[in-house]
Amino acid sequence: MIIKQVELETVCGVTSKLPDNVLPEFAFAGKSNVGKSSLINALMNRKSLARTSGQPGKTQTINFYNVNHSLYYVDLPGYGYAKVSQSEKEKWGKMIENYLHGSKMLKCVFLLVDIRHEPSGNDKTMYDWVVYNGFRPVIIATKLDKINRSQIAKQVKLIRTGLGMEKEDVIIPFSATTKQGREEIWDLIEKMAAEGC
Repeated sequence: MIIKQVELETVCGVTSKLPDNVLPEFAFAGKSNVGKSSLINALMNRKSLARTSGQPGKTQTINFYNVNHSLYYVDLPGYGYAKVSQSEKEKWGKMIENYLHGSKMLKCVFLLVDIRHEPSGNDKTMYDWVVYNGFRPVIIATKLDKINRSQIAKQVKLIRTGLGMEKEDVIIPFSATTKQGREEIWDLIEKMAAEGC
């Protein structure tokens, strides 16, 4: 995918109405420090389209990025580490749930997990929740450059088992530093976008 144009088009907070988009949407979810902003920037070939932060939990809105006027990349609020109250977390959860139920154009949910660790309870909950809402999440195993090549197969298996993934579910190891996995992610998105049109 050659990125000619990308812009942050819509930002939805807790009380916002979801946009009535007519282009395919691809949502990205993950724990607050899993590297979601770095993934967005790597996919879009931009350095600071999404703000990366040393302070987890910065994304508190649903952000719709219009890519090439052909699809939307939807950044969902991070979960897990954000130092916010339980009631605030519940609001974010409701917001994500409303989006999963309410979007007519959502084609796929990509769930980011850290390849170095076994999936957390929050990761498992999010995975089950996405499945419950009728989607087969594609797993992006981030921070690939932080482990040795010899560890990849073992860590991928650990994630598959930890999340209780089906055999046909897709998992893509990814590094924002080396861009490994970027083309695979775009190939999947383009294929699903074409099927949806």
